[in-house]
Amino acid sequence: MAVPVFCNSCSCEPRKPTPRFSLTNCGHIFCEVCLQKGKKDECLICKTACQTLVLSKEIDPDIQSLFMGVDVLCEKYSKEITQVLEFQEKHRKHLLAYYKQKTAKLEESIKKVTQQMKQMQCMKPPEQTTQLPFSSTSRNPLSMPSRKQNGYSSYLLHSSHPSTSETVESMEVDPVPSPMRKV
Repeated sequence: MAVPVFCNSCSCEPRKPTPRFSLTNCGHIFCEVCLQKGKKDECLICKTACQTLVLSKEIDPDIQSLFMGVDVLCEKYSKEITQVLEFQEKHRKHLLAYYKQKTAKLEESIKKVTQQMKQMQCMKPPEQTTQLPFSSTSRNPLSMPSRKQNGYSSYLLHSSHPSTSETVESMEVDPVPSPMRKV
């Protein structure tokens, strides 16, 4: 059911002998007779400056929708909304397919790299655990190990001048500072 149109000034409804109706940009409707009685470019109701548009079947569809019944509008817009939803869903599915394909490629790459890593581990000889020269345990964790423990060449043992490492080796380092010592 369409919205009834009537003049906001004299309340007459459109009939065959009645004059045309106009809509103002402030949202009021007037018959041609009342519109001629008022001031030009001024609304008869709210007295603001306004422009008018003659109501006919040729007016803009958005303005025509102001006079349609809600049931007709719902049907019209539900079709448009359905088309929009279908369009958006189609593009969402396309994007999802793209990401699924990209994910599958990445997973395949991960499998290949994992297989290559396993092959490389099989080819590598077993790791031997070797003790580092500084890993020997002694009373003082900061002292250097002797050359005899870590197997340095005998050249250093027989050198006539003490090397830096020999000098450092002979020094004892106290890890705990003395309270009497000045820093």
